[in-house]
Amino acid sequence: MTTLVLRGRKVVGGCVEGEALVTRDRISGWGGIDPRTGTVIETRHELKGVSFAGKVLVFPGAKGSSGWSSQFHIARLAGKAPLAMLFNEMTTKIALGAVVTRAPAMTGFDRDPLEVIETGDWVRVDGDAGTVTLLDEVDANALETAPAARRPWRVAAVGAAGALAAGIWLRRRGRG
Repeated sequence: MTTLVLRGRKVVGGCVEGEALVTRDRISGWGGIDPRTGTVIETRHELKGVSFAGKVLVFPGAKGSSGWSSQFHIARLAGKAPLAMLFNEMTTKIALGAVVTRAPAMTGFDRDPLEVIETGDWVRVDGDAGTVTLLDEVDANALETAPAARRPWRVAAVGAAGALAAGIWLRRRGRG
């Protein structure tokens, strides 16, 4: 049963369902996350030590340098990127980060998602329709047809292959 629908603006299209991970702290890409594990490593961040891999990440926006996109791109290659991203403040660094992550991403909501979504809530993000739906219960059918990010066994295989491919690419170019 649906309890709440937020309307917003698409940054990256797509439709996924998953568990929300909410923070009121901005996220720093370069030096703020470990892209190999999808874990926040920033010392004073409220999510320090918590992984956003396979979660719907709800946060105010990005902070720090332009390294944001590279770190989230590496997280995607490692299979540790967020399932979707919902944020309030649009910047060029977060826009590029969302695009390279290739996960549904939205901003510009009619209500602040930080005020209505809590960590652990089950949400459906439909970037194409511009909606975020807070669900009362998990749809069992959605689990069966879930994207790879919600099937850990597949993410590990794809993530390891992606990380290996990225390492080979960097070594061939003398960067790794």
